[in-house]
Amino acid sequence: MLIDSFLEYLRVERNYSSKTLVSYKNDLRQFEDFFLRKDTELSWQAIDADVIRQWVMQMMAEKYTATSVNRKLSALRSFFRYLLLRKQIKSSPMMNVKGPKKKKPLPVFVKERDMDKLLDDVELTDFESVRDRMILEVFYETGIRLSELIGLDDADVDFGMSVIKVTGKRNKQRIIPFGEELAKDLMMYIQLRNEELPVRDSEALFVRTKSGKRMYPVLVYDLVKKSLSRVVALKKRSPHVLRHSFATSMLNHDANLEVVKELLGHESLAATEVYTHTTFEELKQVYKQAHPRAFKKGGLYGN
Repeated sequence: MLIDSFLEYLRVERNYSSKTLVSYKNDLRQFEDFFLRKDTELSWQAIDADVIRQWVMQMMAEKYTATSVNRKLSALRSFFRYLLLRKQIKSSPMMNVKGPKKKKPLPVFVKERDMDKLLDDVELTDFESVRDRMILEVFYETGIRLSELIGLDDADVDFGMSVIKVTGKRNKQRIIPFGEELAKDLMMYIQLRNEELPVRDSEALFVRTKSGKRMYPVLVYDLVKKSLSRVVALKKRSPHVLRHSFATSMLNHDANLEVVKELLGHESLAATEVYTHTTFEELKQVYKQAHPRAFKKGGLYGN
């Protein structure tokens, strides 16, 4: 009865979708079945935090993902708030319950040797092929986002100072230095672009082949995806993978974490620290592949 009245409350007063209502109903019934199997005398009013924690432990043992468990706990939390509102309970047992932490997937990145092949082993037959390679190079050597690359104008590139001015999220601007190779390649690209498209509709650095208009997100995404498809082992293929590759390469070559944070335009160091896990995993893989005793059986007391 309590679950039914709660669902009716969500439907009528909170205007929840039928899909959400079904999800809430299933989650609440699942927990109810759990605690009644433990003790048929238990009621919703008698539930404490320990019972909920036991349910969480059972779900984790049954290989539920942290996302699924936290979704179910969210339904439970809403239900107990409803019981508080209806004065069915004096306090919510959810106050002392924390859900399992979600495992953050490590960023996908292109290894340096593969990145070298992508940039060096490519036929430059026309303006479009030069532009597409140039886009890959800028992504990899600056770590900028897709929207930031599309927004670049010629005026944002300062060859005298060897820096690019980037406008990031919430219109925050940052300065990113670049090296001699990128400077040379950019100059050659701009010269070719100006010869190919002497009249353009914008001051954009990267433009579409025929119209000379600024690039758009889907076009850049697709050309990057096509180029990264040459790396067969890569699980994801997007401009953000090149951003991850930039950060990983910087840290692999002893760049300071705070410096990488500033270059990426992250607001907090926590967002950048995920790359340290990536580099550590890379180190472990190198060790396992290279060290002669990494997989040697036996040991001090072995055969």
